[in-house]
Amino acid sequence: MSTQLSNPASRKQPMSIYVVMLILSALFLFIAVVAMWIEARRYAPDYWQTSTARPNVSAKSVADQVATLKPLG
Repeated sequence: MSTQLSNPASRKQPMSIYVVMLILSALFLFIAVVAMWIEARRYAPDYWQTSTARPNVSAKSVADQVATLKPLG
């Protein structure tokens, strides 16, 4: 007399490596979204306020700068 503990048709299949990789990729994607959200909150207040951004270049034309060069020779 042998007793079977479980029915072979109702036995759960083990997780494959692809299911594990899917779960890990979803976990890492969630971590990346949280990290990007933290970075966005850190830099977001200054992102749209461009009134303090002043360029440090002069408005001379290229023709004026070429005219001041000495010829070679």
